[in-house]
Amino acid sequence: MKSKIKLSTVLYLSIIFVTMVCSISNGAVDHVATASSSFAKVGEPAPTFKVEAIAGMGVKSVSLDDYKGKWLVLFFYPADFSFICPTEITGFNRELERFKKLNAEILGGSVDGKYAHLAWIKRGDLGELKYPLFSDIKKEMSERYGVLDAKEGVALRGLFIIDPQGVVQYQVVHNLSVGRNVEEVLRVLEGLQTSNLCPLNWKPGQKTLNK
Repeated sequence: MKSKIKLSTVLYLSIIFVTMVCSISNGAVDHVATASSSFAKVGEPAPTFKVEAIAGMGVKSVSLDDYKGKWLVLFFYPADFSFICPTEITGFNRELERFKKLNAEILGGSVDGKYAHLAWIKRGDLGELKYPLFSDIKKEMSERYGVLDAKEGVALRGLFIIDPQGVVQYQVVHNLSVGRNVEEVLRVLEGLQTSNLCPLNWKPGQKTLNK
């Protein structure tokens, strides 16, 4: 009789132990899945954001919702008062009208403060900037988009094309030392807007594979 009681107790404790292990494992898996899904990913909704930005010479709040119904080219750069970054910022500025003709807006920014942006603009390095520069001083936006270089404390050169429904359709991340290509961004944007199959080296105006 005692042996049966001991056997039942051991069995009962074993069931409790297995249940606890499974619960912990499932929790860990759920945590990992949640963490990974928080980063920007092609084909999935873009991480939401609401940050302050310099627009013209003033401060304004910008959010992902502000761009509903339009394509958004969102790019991160490492730092104000640097060398490569102004070439990118002014490069996108020069081609802004071409983006607007494609129903696209430009939004750039870094982890610098909004007043650092303003001082940089006032110094004249960026010319007459016609799109906002956001301030991700808390580094939350850079982290959510998966471009935060925690070691250096800056954002990598990440660029995302987000469609009018708020879904990420393109992303590219460069090393800090290599600037991006505005023409390539325009090419990809136009390719996405065809909704067709665009082969290697496809250029706007050329035939697609299914048309």
